[in-house]
Amino acid sequence: MSYTTSTPHAAPLARLVGSSALRRATVVLLGSWLIAASAWIEVPMYPVPMTMQTYAVLLVGALCGWRLASETLVAYLAQGLAGLPLFAGGNAGILYAMGPTGGYLVGFLLAAAFVGWLADQGWNRHYGKLAVSLLVGHLIVFVPGVAWLTQLIGFEKAIAAGFVPFILGTALKSALAYASVLALDRRR
Repeated sequence: MSYTTSTPHAAPLARLVGSSALRRATVVLLGSWLIAASAWIEVPMYPVPMTMQTYAVLLVGALCGWRLASETLVAYLAQGLAGLPLFAGGNAGILYAMGPTGGYLVGFLLAAAFVGWLADQGWNRHYGKLAVSLLVGHLIVFVPGVAWLTQLIGFEKAIAAGFVPFILGTALKSALAYASVLALDRRR
């Protein structure tokens, strides 16, 4: 089976990987570990800590394209659910994923796939579209994250604890992801 993309604007790592299974596996593994490493950069907050994970998730999406980014996030989640300490604060396992961060973990996969799909459509090549894709990608993380928290602590508390405190960090991490994609994707 060939994994090459038919889109003319494929994300840079998707182009690099082409149909090589070894390159694909290498990018998936390294990408999942990048996200894991970013989980260790943490600012304690309640009920969900703020980490650099969303930065890494969006970067993986923008540089890998939707398919490779999705595979990377599935690998990350599978490793964490299997017990490797890859989630925020070195946490792992199904019980952790069922706690307050569960919805955000789902949001990571959705956001990476969405930003990757837009990258495959050429959005990385347009400054404004790239900025929009990264901001929307961040918001996609919050939708299942806040929805999950709502089930645990109620809607108002979920917004107050699971969204509002992260607005500034989201803007900063979106800007950092934007600068990183510009520096790493040199097709302009």
